[in-house]
Amino acid sequence: MITADPTHRYGEFVERDLTQHPPALTPGYRTSVLRSPRNALLSPRNTLTERTGPMILPDELGAHDNDMILNFAKGGLPIGERIVMHGHVRDEFGNPVRGAFVEAWQANAGGRYRHKNDTYHLAPIDPNFGGCGRMVTDENGYYFFRTIKPGPYPWGNNANAWRPAHIHFSIIGDGWAQRLITQSYFEGDPLIEQCPIAATVPSRNQLRSLIAQADPANNTPFDSRTYRFDITLRGRRATFFENPRSTGAAR
Repeated sequence: MITADPTHRYGEFVERDLTQHPPALTPGYRTSVLRSPRNALLSPRNTLTERTGPMILPDELGAHDNDMILNFAKGGLPIGERIVMHGHVRDEFGNPVRGAFVEAWQANAGGRYRHKNDTYHLAPIDPNFGGCGRMVTDENGYYFFRTIKPGPYPWGNNANAWRPAHIHFSIIGDGWAQRLITQSYFEGDPLIEQCPIAATVPSRNQLRSLIAQADPANNTPFDSRTYRFDITLRGRRATFFENPRSTGAAR
């Protein structure tokens, strides 16, 4: 189903501040050399295509779609440290994005993806772990997943390159212009400092925003540790009305 804001009261989405994003061409991250654009990016005004997006309703999803401990379990439960990953999806103005479709995918506890192309890592496939989940945020923009903490894994950037443990996220908000694909690292992982992908992030504060923080107050006793990872999407352009000078500031 496609949904649009019938009153258009929010207008178009704010133009992205590209200085806040990693550069597309980062030779230390080897595959970016072939994937990065060589010409300046264009920034046209939003059309209905960018201002609208697909609407996925919670009752379209399965009961365990956001429970990666149970949603692929067959003859037993997956192996590894059980965790909860939760947080809020907000736009850049701090407004909750309700009804956002959040998908997550990850490697298993040994750092192996359930994917036909993940053949170079010697860690075994966990027969009870699929490594993917999905859910729709509530009225407050809140989401949560139960899962197994992923392991680090080797990759082909160089002969001794290891990716930090991470979970991938895909988020679809109110419109396609908000589309975000990102990943969350874990607090305290020493591999973050050595990762050439993490090194493309322009500032330490921005990198910290990609690191899930331990949230012990929400641990499940004798079961799971909890991590908080809040996600910020592009916001809609605010419309301001100028008041007469005698009555004060704009509202």
